[in-house]
Amino acid sequence: MTTAEVSLPNLPQLEGANFLNLLIVDDERAIREACRETAHVLGFNAFTADSAEHAYRILEAQGIDAVLLDLRLPGAGGIEALNQIKSRRPDAVVVVITGYGTVQSAVQAMKNGAYDYVTKPFSLDELKLLLERVSNHLKLKTENRMLREKVKSKMGFGNIVGRAPEMEKLYRIIAKAAHSTHPVLILGESGTGKEMVARAIHFSGPYHDKPFIPVDCGSLVPTLIESELFGYVKGAFTGAMHAKEGLLAIAEGGTIFLDEVGELPVDLQAKLLRAIQEKEIRPVGSTKCVPINVRILAATNRDLEHAVAQGTFRRDLYFRLNVLSLRVPPLRERRQDVPLLVGHFLERMAESSGQPRTFSDEAMKALLAYDWPGNVRELENCLERCCAFTSGPMIHIGDLPPAISNLQRDSEKSDGQGAAGKIVPMSELERQTILDTIAQLNGDKLLAARMLGIGKTTLYRKLKEYSSRE
Repeated sequence: MTTAEVSLPNLPQLEGANFLNLLIVDDERAIREACRETAHVLGFNAFTADSAEHAYRILEAQGIDAVLLDLRLPGAGGIEALNQIKSRRPDAVVVVITGYGTVQSAVQAMKNGAYDYVTKPFSLDELKLLLERVSNHLKLKTENRMLREKVKSKMGFGNIVGRAPEMEKLYRIIAKAAHSTHPVLILGESGTGKEMVARAIHFSGPYHDKPFIPVDCGSLVPTLIESELFGYVKGAFTGAMHAKEGLLAIAEGGTIFLDEVGELPVDLQAKLLRAIQEKEIRPVGSTKCVPINVRILAATNRDLEHAVAQGTFRRDLYFRLNVLSLRVPPLRERRQDVPLLVGHFLERMAESSGQPRTFSDEAMKALLAYDWPGNVRELENCLERCCAFTSGPMIHIGDLPPAISNLQRDSEKSDGQGAAGKIVPMSELERQTILDTIAQLNGDKLLAARMLGIGKTTLYRKLKEYSSRE
C-alpha cells in the first residue's frame, strides 16, 4: 500500500513523542495528509507545507523538532531547501523523501546534514518505523542534554540543586519543555526557585544563545507595565521624549519570563493574550503593530484556577499559558535536600568570604525540622545571616534565627515531657512565623520579607489576609 492509498491502523502512541513538532513538506496533498494523520496517531504535533517558502514560514513561527522533506519540490531545489532548514533550525532532525531511482540525491542530502531518507512509494509500516527512529533519536538527544547538565552540577539540573524524587521528576519535565516552543506555566510557592526553572528551560533549549528577559509583574507599577512590555513611541505620553522598545520586542527570538503573572491587571491580560495569539504587539501611542517571535514562560504562586473563577484572571489567557505546566515542590516536601542545599550555599559563601563554615548536628537537626515557609530563598537568607553574625567556623543552634531555634527547643522540650504536642496547621505556622519576624525587627516589613525569603508583594498580601480574618 502506498501513502496515497492509506487507511490508518490502530497504532500505539510513542512514549517520548509528546511535545515533538513534525513538519511535513511535500507538494502532493495525499502524502502530506497521510503522513500528518499517522504522525498524530503516533503522538507528534504535525504541521504541513506544500512548498519550501511555506515551510520556512512555519519554521519561523513554530519550534520544529523534525522535518519530512520531499527533495522534488516546485521552485527551490531539495538540497537548497535542506540547507535553509538546517540553517534556521540546526537541531532539527531532517528525513528526506526521494523518488525511486534517485537515491543518489538522498545520499547527497545526508552529506548535507539529513538524518535519514525514505523512497516513494513507501508503506505505512515504513513510515511508522521511520517516525519511531526519529522519536527515539530526539529522546536520546534530550536525555544526553539532561545528562550533560547533571554532569555540570552533580547535585541537580544546571543551577538547580536537589536530588529528591520530586526534583528528579521536575528535571525530566524541564528537559522536555526545553525542547518545545510552547508557553509554560511554572507553579510554586514564593522562594521555590521558579525563575531558576525558567532559566533552565531556556538555557537547555536550542535558543540558549538568544535573550532571556525576566519581568516581575508583581513589582511593576500598574500604569507602567504596558509601556514596559509593549514599548512606546515618541510623544505617546508626557515625558516620552524618545521611542522605547518593549521587553517583548527586546526578547526577539528568545524567551520572556513573566514572574507572578497572576498580578497583571485584567485589561493588560487581554493585550498580552492578543500578543501571544497574533504574535504581534502595538507600542503605546502607535497605530502600527510590530511582529514578534518570542517564547512565553510564566510563573505564579497563586491558584490561577481560583482566580479565573473569581474573575480576576482571564480564562482564555490561563489556557494559553497553561499549554505545558510544571510544579516546583516546596522545600518542606523535599527535606532530604536541605543538607545538600546548605552545603551548596556555604561553599559559595566561603568563596566570597574566605571563611569556610559548617553546621553542628543540633543546628542541622533544627534546619531539617523547620518547615521553611519562604522555601529555598528563606534558607539561603538564613545561612547568610548565620555567616554574617558568626565569627567561628561552626554554626550552632543559638546562631539560628529565633523562629528556627525556638521551634527545635520546643520540640525537644515536648519530647522530654513525653507529650505528643498540639498539631498546628501549616497556614498558622506560616502566619506566626511572619508576624514574629516582623515583631523582632521592630515592624520593618521590607527587612522581614528579605529575612523570610519572600517578595514584599507576597508579604503585604499575606498581612492583608491575616487582618481580614480578625
